[in-house]
Amino acid sequence: MAGTPLGDPGSARHILKLVSSGLASSRADLVRELGLAPSTVSLRVQELVTAGLLTESGEGASRGGRRPRLLRVRARGGVTLAADLGSHHVRLGAVDLGGTVVEAVDHPFDLTEGPEHAVDWLCAQVAELAARRRRSGSEVRGLGVAFPGPVQVPEGRVLSPSRMPGWHRYPLREVLSDRLGLPVSVDNDATMMAVGEHHVARSGLEHLVVVKAGRGIGCGVISSGRPHSGATGSAGDISHVRVEAGRERPCSCGNIGCLETVASGAALLGELGRQGVEVADTAELLQRVADGDPRTTTLVRTAGRHIGEVLSVVVNFFNPQAVILGGVLATAEPLVAAVRGVLYERCLPLATADLEITTTVTGHNAGLLGAALTVLGQNPPTTPITLPSPARPAPEENALP
Repeated sequence: MAGTPLGDPGSARHILKLVSSGLASSRADLVRELGLAPSTVSLRVQELVTAGLLTESGEGASRGGRRPRLLRVRARGGVTLAADLGSHHVRLGAVDLGGTVVEAVDHPFDLTEGPEHAVDWLCAQVAELAARRRRSGSEVRGLGVAFPGPVQVPEGRVLSPSRMPGWHRYPLREVLSDRLGLPVSVDNDATMMAVGEHHVARSGLEHLVVVKAGRGIGCGVISSGRPHSGATGSAGDISHVRVEAGRERPCSCGNIGCLETVASGAALLGELGRQGVEVADTAELLQRVADGDPRTTTLVRTAGRHIGEVLSVVVNFFNPQAVILGGVLATAEPLVAAVRGVLYERCLPLATADLEITTTVTGHNAGLLGAALTVLGQNPPTTPITLPSPARPAPEENALP
């Protein structure tokens, strides 16, 4: 189970996802969904039942043969907790072993105040969430954290977040694990959004670019079916690519003219303020777009063109199968349409011939799902199960216990 991509046909995690989502409620359903031999499916299901991750009881409706026994993800099989951190908000949740968010809540919180205060607050919130899940009968198996900045992934150490200088080289994974007594993983928030979207909604694709457009701008990369962080954890950081429209605008990273200075939610709010329009937050900005306010709509559309300008280089270089837009700004259709238009205008025809340009399916839960599935993959709930290869099914092709 450990390290196995969710989309692998017949993987333990894929079976749990199919059962949890309701796409499969019996062994016969799994045979149909996975395209594997009944004997192979039965063996894998039995191993999951023995491991305590699935239950099998009762009888479903017959489709012409014997009545199937119903499969369910075992409630006590456990949940993984996840924290999707933004510079000014935190989304906390619990994800079951099938990859379903069973609880989620948003909190306003200023992460820029420094790590000590943030860790104290986060540990209190996570402890409260863990207590609720345990009272409901679930075992808590770990905590996954999505952090809004570069992360040295093996150590879970934060590296040079441009808007949060006090966090540089902070050993977040180690501190949280020691304080909470749980396995913890820490990774970049945009990368975790890409992992969640890929595993849950687009597991059939191998190469993705997932953009997080919110108060800041981030980008996660899936290459050959796996997250790509690069040599030092900065892969996908389109936020600090210089664009002509930025000209001499100073960026929090210390440079000038970065994409973030003209296309992020914070930049749009700042520009509206300079034009004499006071907008409290991105939610109000998006409401103005929905109401058809021409000034705000023009700004959002222009931001989309700037993002598309940078992504056109990424698409030509990386040649992904899909560009997925997420984050709060991706709910604004003028921004999405502008990104799409620039990519078709500037990219090589070969790169866009089959390119999908769309928004996330998993929405605001993408980061939670990615963080939870990452820590679960690193800390599987049981001793890894040795599964037979699906290439050579056992002889009893039609046997279904």
